[in-house]
Amino acid sequence: MGAMGRGHLLLLTLFVVLLHPSFERDVYHKRQQYPTVKIQEEADPAFWLNEARLGIESRLSNTLNRNKARNVVLFLGDGMSLPTLAAARTLQGQREGRTGEESQLFFETFPTTGLSKTYCVDAQTADSACTATAYLCGVKANRGTLGVTADVLRTNCTLVSPQHYVHSIAEWALADGRDAGIVTTTRVTHASPAGVYAHSAERDWESNADVLEDCPMTPNMPADIAQQLVHSYPGTHLKVILGGGRREFLPVTVVDEEGTEGKRLDGRNLIDEWLEDKTARNVSHEYVWNRRELMRLSTSPPEYLLGLFEGNHMQYNLKADPDTEPSLADMTEVAIRSLSRNDRGFFLFVEGGRIDHAHHDNLVQLALDESIELAAAVRRAAELLGDESLVVVTADHAHVMSYGGYSRRGAGVLGAADDRGDDGLPYMTLSYANGPGARPHLHGRRPDVTAEEDFGDLDWKSHAEVPLEEETHGGEDVAVFAAGPYHDLFTGTYEQSRIPHMMAYAACIGPGPHACHH
Repeated sequence: MGAMGRGHLLLLTLFVVLLHPSFERDVYHKRQQYPTVKIQEEADPAFWLNEARLGIESRLSNTLNRNKARNVVLFLGDGMSLPTLAAARTLQGQREGRTGEESQLFFETFPTTGLSKTYCVDAQTADSACTATAYLCGVKANRGTLGVTADVLRTNCTLVSPQHYVHSIAEWALADGRDAGIVTTTRVTHASPAGVYAHSAERDWESNADVLEDCPMTPNMPADIAQQLVHSYPGTHLKVILGGGRREFLPVTVVDEEGTEGKRLDGRNLIDEWLEDKTARNVSHEYVWNRRELMRLSTSPPEYLLGLFEGNHMQYNLKADPDTEPSLADMTEVAIRSLSRNDRGFFLFVEGGRIDHAHHDNLVQLALDESIELAAAVRRAAELLGDESLVVVTADHAHVMSYGGYSRRGAGVLGAADDRGDDGLPYMTLSYANGPGARPHLHGRRPDVTAEEDFGDLDWKSHAEVPLEEETHGGEDVAVFAAGPYHDLFTGTYEQSRIPHMMAYAACIGPGPHACHH
C-alpha cells in the first residue's frame, strides 16, 4: 500500500472512531456522576503498596509441604468457569455489604493456583463424563464415556472389556488400605460422581431403563451405573455415598419417601440390595433420606453410609427445605468425620454439581449461589482437616457466561450494566452466548429484559444471544486451587488428566511412574 493509500486509511479510521456510537462510550462514562473513589482509603497509593506487601509476605510464608498426604479431598465445581468465580466472589462480597469485587472465595486463598485444559479425545468442548475420567482416572477419553479408554465409543452397546477400563484415584486409595467416599448435589449416578466407580460407554445409562432404551435388542446388556455402584468394585467399598437420585435405584412400582416414582424396569430395589450386601458382610450401615436423619449420625456415623436426599438431583440451595435437605457443607462434614476414622487416611470426592445445571438454564443467580455454597463446603472441610490433607478445588469445564459492561465499582453484579447498547437499551452485566434465555427481536429491535415482570427472580433467565434449549459448555481452561502436601505441583497450565496423578504422588498411592520418594 502506497503512502497515499495509508493516509486515506488513517483518515477513514479517524472518521469511524469519531462517528461510530460504540466509541462514544468513554464520553458517556465521563458524563456519569460517579464518585471519584468508592472506598476512600483506596485513593491512597499506600493502600495498594500495603496490599502487595501483604500478598508477597503471604506467598513467602507458604512453606513447601513435603509430607505424605494422608487424606486427599477433591472438590469439583461442575461448570465453575473463571467468569463464574469472578462473579460469585463479587456476589458474596455484596451480600456481606461490601462493593464485592475485592472479595475472595475461601479456596481462592489457597497457596497454589493453576489451569487445566479440559478437551476430550474426540471433542474440543468437554462434557462432565470425559472430564471425570480425566481428573479422577488420569486418562482422557471420548465425550459421554466414563472410566474407559478412548478406544470405547459412546453408546457402544456391547460389553466393554475390562482391558478398556481405567481406574479412579478412589480405587487407588482403597488398594492402599484407605477409605473413600463421594458427596454430590446431583444424582449419585450422574457423570461426575460416577467417574469415581463406574465403567460405561454411556454416561446416561444411570438405570437399566436407560440401557434398554439405547440397546433394546442387545444380549448381555452392560450393567447400568446404579447397579455398578451397589454391586461392583469399587462402589461396593465406598464408605460414604451422599447425594440425590433415589429414582435410579427403585423399580417403577415403587414411590420414594417424597413421592418420586422409581425408574427401573428390572423390578430391583437397589437400596434394599445395598442394605442386604452390608448386612451379609456384617458391617454397620445406615440408609438415610433427609437432613434430620443425616445429622443424627454426624458425630457417630456407621461404617457404611448411604444418603439419598432427592428422587432426582438435590434442590438448589436457595430453593431447598433446610429441614429435609442437607447443605453441601453438611454432607462434607459428615463424610469427613466418617472417613477420618481410618488411620491410613482417605480419598473424598465432593461435587457442587448444580452450578452446571443453573448455567444450562441461564439461571445465573442460582449458579453463583451454588458456587458460594461450594466455597462454604471447602471452608468446612479445612476446619476439620489438618496439614496432612491435600485439598484440591477445580472445575470440569467452563460455560459461556460472560461478565462485562462498564459498570461503576460495587454495581449489583446480578443487574444491568451501567452502560447501554448502541440501540439505547440496557444489557446485563452477566449474560450468555446461548441458551433458553434468548429473546426474539421485535421489528428488528431487542427487548428490554429489565422491564420483564419477573426480572431478578430466582427463575428469571438471564439474556442469551443464540436460542438453544440448553446453554452449552465452554472450551476454555478452568482453574485449579491446591493447599496441603505438594500443593505446588498444581501450578502452571496442564492437561486435566494430570490432576489425579499429582494427587496420587502427594499421597503415595496409585499406579504409574510416580514412585513415592517422600
